[in-house]
Amino acid sequence: MFSSLKNRIKRDLYIEKYRKKISNGYQQLPNKVPLTKTQQKEIQQYWKGLLGYEIPLDWHQYFSARTGLFSTKYVPTGIYRLEVVGRLNKLSFCFPYSDKNMLDVLFPTINQSHIYLKNRNGYYFIEGKPVSKNEAIECCANLGDVVIKPTLTSHGDGVAKIHVENGEVDGDSKLDSLFANYDHDFLIEDLVKQHPAMSALNPDSVNTIRAVTYRTGMDVVVLYTAIRIGRKGRVIDNESAGGMSAKINPDGTLAKYAFGAPGQDFIEQTDTGVKLEGYKVPSYDKVLAFVKELHLNLPFHMIVGWDVCIDEKGEPLLLEWNSSPELSQSAVGPAFGDYTEQIVKEAMTKPCQRRLDPINLGISMKWFFNKYL
Repeated sequence: MFSSLKNRIKRDLYIEKYRKKISNGYQQLPNKVPLTKTQQKEIQQYWKGLLGYEIPLDWHQYFSARTGLFSTKYVPTGIYRLEVVGRLNKLSFCFPYSDKNMLDVLFPTINQSHIYLKNRNGYYFIEGKPVSKNEAIECCANLGDVVIKPTLTSHGDGVAKIHVENGEVDGDSKLDSLFANYDHDFLIEDLVKQHPAMSALNPDSVNTIRAVTYRTGMDVVVLYTAIRIGRKGRVIDNESAGGMSAKINPDGTLAKYAFGAPGQDFIEQTDTGVKLEGYKVPSYDKVLAFVKELHLNLPFHMIVGWDVCIDEKGEPLLLEWNSSPELSQSAVGPAFGDYTEQIVKEAMTKPCQRRLDPINLGISMKWFFNKYL
């Protein structure tokens, strides 16, 4: 009995870390519409039937208030990371596999940006060959327009478009200084030339398609797709960098609205003036086939996120893959849709791989009193 209570406390404290963030997001919304008692009851009945325990309602409150659309199927982030990804994906493989320097190793034959230089744990590699720092500087001295990015971070942190000529970066600093700033675990790759229809949405960023897929046996299902669009003058399209996301309909057209950071809701056009509703994503059918084929090469990950752009020739190009993708539920609605029950029930048949924090008595007591008293 004591062991069961201890595990329950650890589980709830893990979920609480994510609950605080969504609760803060709700406070930033212009329309704070609380759930009705009937809605609260429906949510708890639905999720208790899947998990065996009741869940915090903050995520359902946030997404329902933000979008105006109620559903019991919104997936709480804490539940998703603990009970879905934490059971369906092999967590010990997630971190090393997600290293962006591994992309061409995992998917050697597919369309992706050419990597000129890799830095892995402080060591330099060119075309798979280890080289010295001086050799790396010499080889990169006249690359022209390229992209440099950290390889162990997310949300577009540290990604920059640079011009390298005669060993100088953007005409005012040396490559040696750039390498010193990034220190270790980064790469330099080709600047993607995207399709004109994608560039029209925002020419300053590479605007990507985020596809989330679910593998069950030899079947791969695309749970949803969303387009991510940068803002004027921004290189990154992530919402965390000020970008916006809009749902892609089954026919490859965009939904009416995009969503950015909390409070940046119901955006109808891009900064370039392009109306979102009905805008056609080029080569959309190719993207769906592309990500399904790719997922079959990742047998240790049942839920995967893909960042795909459309190159100037109209072909899908893989930028990154995500072993624990964030869910775009403001833009697309409940992330798992009609597959929610199947995914959660399958996950709950597998052991949880998360290593939960040891119980801190002070934190546990505070949590207990806040929750029950």
